[in-house]
Amino acid sequence: MSKGYTQNFVPNKPSFYLRQFDPGASADAPLEVLVKDLKAVFFVRDFLGDPDYQEQKNFPEGMKPPGKAVEVKFQDGEVLVGSTLGFDPHRTGFFVFPADPKSNNLRIFVVLQAVSEIYYI
Repeated sequence: MSKGYTQNFVPNKPSFYLRQFDPGASADAPLEVLVKDLKAVFFVRDFLGDPDYQEQKNFPEGMKPPGKAVEVKFQDGEVLVGSTLGFDPHRTGFFVFPADPKSNNLRIFVVLQAVSEIYYI
């Protein structure tokens, strides 16, 4: 897992460059990342997050999610619950906005080849 900044991620492009986040390290050349090799791209609030926080797997009562509510099961067993505005099975992936408003993830680009099941909920 690599953490860092990108300024050229485009969902339909096969790669992007990542400037890795490593406090105290010198600035290295950006790393080229191939989307086909990923499970997802997580756009986060904070690189450190809270390792003790248990993300909620449902929408808060009364919250109407933007788009369609989905449950995504990855091949590694991880489950992601959120909403999407544009799922197309013919594309490389799609964005999901987490159901938990306190999630460290702001949005996630899910790479379809890493997914085992997708359900509308």
